[in-house]
Amino acid sequence: MFKINQFKLSLLLLLFLTFTNAAAALAAELKYTLSMPEPHTHYFKVEAELSGVKKKYIDFTMPVWAPGSYLVREFAKNVESFKATDKTGKPLQSEKIDKNTWRVYSNKADAVRASYDVYAYELSVRTSYLDASHGYLNGTSIFMYPEGYQNLNGTLVVNPYKEWNTVSTGLKSTGKFTYTFPNYDILADSPLEIGNHKVLKFTAAGVPHEVAMYGEGNYEEQRLLADMKKVVEEAVEVIGELPVDRYVFIVHNLERGGGGLEHLNSTTLQTSRMNYGTEAGYTGFLSLVAHEYFHLWNVKRLRPEALGPFNYNQENYTTLLWVSEGITSYYDDLIVRRAGFTTPDRYLAVVAGSINSVENTPGNKIQSVAEASFDAWIKYYRRTENSNNAEVSYYTKGGVLGHLLNMEVMEATKGEKSLDDVMKLMYQRYYKNLKRGFKETEFKEAIEKVSGRNMDKFFQDYVHGTKTPAYNEYFDAAGLQLVNTNEGSNAINWGLQLSCQGETACARG
Repeated sequence: MFKINQFKLSLLLLLFLTFTNAAAALAAELKYTLSMPEPHTHYFKVEAELSGVKKKYIDFTMPVWAPGSYLVREFAKNVESFKATDKTGKPLQSEKIDKNTWRVYSNKADAVRASYDVYAYELSVRTSYLDASHGYLNGTSIFMYPEGYQNLNGTLVVNPYKEWNTVSTGLKSTGKFTYTFPNYDILADSPLEIGNHKVLKFTAAGVPHEVAMYGEGNYEEQRLLADMKKVVEEAVEVIGELPVDRYVFIVHNLERGGGGLEHLNSTTLQTSRMNYGTEAGYTGFLSLVAHEYFHLWNVKRLRPEALGPFNYNQENYTTLLWVSEGITSYYDDLIVRRAGFTTPDRYLAVVAGSINSVENTPGNKIQSVAEASFDAWIKYYRRTENSNNAEVSYYTKGGVLGHLLNMEVMEATKGEKSLDDVMKLMYQRYYKNLKRGFKETEFKEAIEKVSGRNMDKFFQDYVHGTKTPAYNEYFDAAGLQLVNTNEGSNAINWGLQLSCQGETACARG
């Protein structure tokens, strides 16, 4: 008589299903096609084709936010004319099941093609834009993903407008305007600049760097490339390695504006086209370069737990944006100083300016920097007339805390170690060895390990509390003294901020 062992049967069945699902995943393919036949209308045309997956239905989802910019932006609001077919072009039934998800009833078809238009007319580093002069896009505002298949590798084919001949992106090229990506995260994290822009190049730390320059500017090419190279190499020195084999800067030279957004092996920078002609403007641009480039380590690899893998459907909360953005702000000015673009006095003036900004913001006594990080989703990008009274910037205050932490480590180790050593330790442990994000307690522990000091009070008072630091207790170790120039003054600061409205009001005599 034969008897089947139930446990073994269950195990065999589980293995069979695992291998079957793995085989199916290997057979599945994902391909996107991006077109822009009439750029003056501001519409990108997108086709997403999923093949090798036979299911009753496939859900296609548009992200609601862009990593690095912590606000739900509802990118689905710009989607129009969604439709679906099988590989022969036969229409498939589809319906929208929530604000950003379209369900296609594929009836186990061999392939599903979802096509739609995206209105793109917001030129910021976190959105997408298309007009007669160029196209720029961030993946989360353009490309839907098929639910459950975000880990598929795939292909992107770009069909530029007929009069355009250049595409700049961090994606790996496999042919003219054809690119591959290992998963949706990489596609979403690789912006594209499309048009006839100028492409400049330099090599730093042995790695080729491209600078895609959209728009005219009063920069001197060779000087700018040499100085960007210095900034890059100083940034590499902090951690000690450059974990990319290629890097792309996309620079938008605009009439006005500024800002940047980091990506895994690229960044987008926006600046005033005439900014390069003044010392302050030029140094400010180099600081922006340093800030976004330093994110290559801090955020894109060394990251808080909540910031990857991403949930594109909702907020991803963390109390650590003061580390991710604030300490990066600390390093951007420091890197520019180390590269020799500012004097020691000018650098100290920048530090004092940051302290002034924090201490003269009433909200600094209301909101802790940890709370500011957590509430970025509802407050930081939605400022009101009361924001200064109720909030503090995790960029600025985080940068100030970076200075204090650096002084704490240097004083404790008699100058032998600095915050650089903390960042190296964190990068090696959590990104390279454990391959995961870190907790606040783990960042604190790293500071304690390098400095040999207990940091409970620092985090209690300055990170989760709103106590004013005793600044000179930190700066004394370096022979520096923070001076209150208003002490003893009876001058009144009404707290007014003025701006002009319209050409007449703003005209100068």
